[in-house]
Amino acid sequence: MKFIRKILKLLLWIVILFLGTSIGAVLLYKYIKVSVSPLMVIRLVEQVRNGQPTKMAHRWVDFDSISRELPRAVWASEDQNFFNHQGFDFKAIGQAWEEHEKGGKMRGASTISQQTAKNVFLWPQQSWLRKGLEAYFTILIETFWSKQRIMEVYLNTIEMGNGIYGAEAVAIEHFGCHAADLNQNQCAMIAASLPNPLKMDSSKPSQYMYKRQKAIMKQMRNVGPYPD
Repeated sequence: MKFIRKILKLLLWIVILFLGTSIGAVLLYKYIKVSVSPLMVIRLVEQVRNGQPTKMAHRWVDFDSISRELPRAVWASEDQNFFNHQGFDFKAIGQAWEEHEKGGKMRGASTISQQTAKNVFLWPQQSWLRKGLEAYFTILIETFWSKQRIMEVYLNTIEMGNGIYGAEAVAIEHFGCHAADLNQNQCAMIAASLPNPLKMDSSKPSQYMYKRQKAIMKQMRNVGPYPD
């Protein structure tokens, strides 16, 4: 019994430590920039392991230094209910499951909030553990951050190409400008690459990407201007 009590006490302290550090990290990132993420480190390790040149292009910029067309493009293409849900789009999840039940390929239904939680605090590989932690961190950032802060962090940490992370880096690397100067076409093309930025290069778009860009620009007209 004494041994079991010690184990339970240890587990309790582990839980308390995890809760304290995770909530503390979310509160800290409410105010400071995210300079590096687990995904950036993982990609560097993969590059070294594969004998590739290492690259990590990332430069944080404030939300006001990003063209409003970019959040509008990802809002339209990735998560049109972003301003209406509390982190989880249960309608989109239900639709994805129905399509899967009818024999279709299981598509992702992650919101921008979920993707931000994964990008900043977790790792990319799918597992039930990661999905559970992703839900936990999604609840935390929806509780402590504003929608604008979630979008700001998302646009600064999302993978947008091989070794390219965030709006400023992709603007410089692929379009030779700053994030503030991206036009609507460029922003729609960046959004078109997000489902698989390692294979879909926004600087060298395929015909499929042009089709996605066109569809996203139509969706952008439907959602209207990005709210200030």
